[in-house]
Amino acid sequence: MSSERIYFRQLLSGRDYAAGDPIATQMRNFAYLIGDRETGEAVVIDPAYAAADLVAVAEGDGMRLTGVLATHHHPDHVGGTMMGFTLGGVRELLETVSVPVHVNAHELDWVANVTGIAASELTGHEHGDKVSVGAFDIELLHTPGHTPGSQCFLFDNRLIAGDTLFVDGCGRTDFPGGDSDEMFRSLRHLAALDGDPVVYPGHWYSQEPSATLSSIKDNNYVMRPQTLEQWQMLMPG
Repeated sequence: MSSERIYFRQLLSGRDYAAGDPIATQMRNFAYLIGDRETGEAVVIDPAYAAADLVAVAEGDGMRLTGVLATHHHPDHVGGTMMGFTLGGVRELLETVSVPVHVNAHELDWVANVTGIAASELTGHEHGDKVSVGAFDIELLHTPGHTPGSQCFLFDNRLIAGDTLFVDGCGRTDFPGGDSDEMFRSLRHLAALDGDPVVYPGHWYSQEPSATLSSIKDNNYVMRPQTLEQWQMLMPG
């Protein structure tokens, strides 16, 4: 299928959307739009800030939103209260467009508690499930560690990695639901992916906003441990 048909945008909070929002600017989250230009369908990943802005970006590109994909339940990815501020997030987005919200099955209650959206209104998925957007499929990879139901999305040799894997480092495991040993196993799973997908993280914490998986394997210290024992020495506790 022609690459020209693929619609893909990486959007930085506080710059490309939610411009001027001090929390969005500080957190440096990425949201993503993935779609099929021929059908005009698109999904948004992790719309925590300024939902109307993200809808407007998609519509300005001639696309309409048909779904939400959430990497995990933290407020800076799906909305909710953090640092004394409340982010409208997915709940605000659903007031603008009525679309399914795709989360990992292990994250259903966490997302519901944070956003105020009933768990019954969320669509839970297992590892390896696929969500279609137009003629394309997005594969959902369960990658626990940062949270119990963290998930990454594989699409057209792109890996949208949320807070599981950054260009430099990986997500913290000391928040509620985090598990350092699970993070190691998730990172090893990603390291073994076929091909050399470009990794698109949940935050811009590095010089470049994305990098190939091979480059990350060569340069990111969290990818160096090959055994759980080596990982535990690198990441004690």
